[in-house]
Amino acid sequence: MRPKVIAGNWKMNKDADGSVELINGLITRSGEIPNGVTVVLCPPFTSLAIAQRLLDGVPMALGGQNMHYEDEGAFTGEISAGMLKSVGCTFVIIGHSERRQIFGETNDLVNKKVKKALSAGLRPIICVGETLEERERGVTEQVINVQLKGALQDVPENEVSRAIIAYEPVWAIGTGKNATPDQAADVHKYIRKILGQFYSWNIAEKTIIQYGGSVKPDNARGLLAKADIDGALVGGACLKPESFMEIVKASAS
Repeated sequence: MRPKVIAGNWKMNKDADGSVELINGLITRSGEIPNGVTVVLCPPFTSLAIAQRLLDGVPMALGGQNMHYEDEGAFTGEISAGMLKSVGCTFVIIGHSERRQIFGETNDLVNKKVKKALSAGLRPIICVGETLEERERGVTEQVINVQLKGALQDVPENEVSRAIIAYEPVWAIGTGKNATPDQAADVHKYIRKILGQFYSWNIAEKTIIQYGGSVKPDNARGLLAKADIDGALVGGACLKPESFMEIVKASAS
């Protein structure tokens, strides 16, 4: 059985004081984390060092929300894999739809970041997902196929099993809408099929595939109960300790 991974993507929320308050709230409830469930917090870059200090000895991992594919250089405003590791990160979100849609990240750029993350010892959470227009045109599978194969191009089989795939339908992110458990499960099953074709069925069976897109306490249990859904990439609901921990506990189902 694949382990469940619940990651909270804070996005551009919480300054230093707000981060301390949120993390302390999560720490007081850390005893509620079910056995075998990995919890990952992805605060803004400015709060990672604070989070590392507060989470010392607490069973929660840290992740970055993005990274550059170079180790260092004249890339104003960027963050390297080494910088993330230096403040305790073991995960990094790559290719989030907001990075693709707002900042124009391409499959080729996502691929470079994935390869750098893996070579640096970080576990990439690779986001894929279709827009509402693409879903209505019935091309969801084609979109997922292109994004996933593009992200994993030239990633060897002995490294890909450390990657996590996050299916995030763009039309469900921050909209209050979410894919039904059956809709999400169908796409997760398709992603596993692609992994089996691109690598092997052994890799497909090992790979953790999260669902993201308006995950909340009231829909988490139904989503996480599906066989091919191995966790959640949580947005707005991760900004309150109570709602985030309810989702974490739902993963035990």
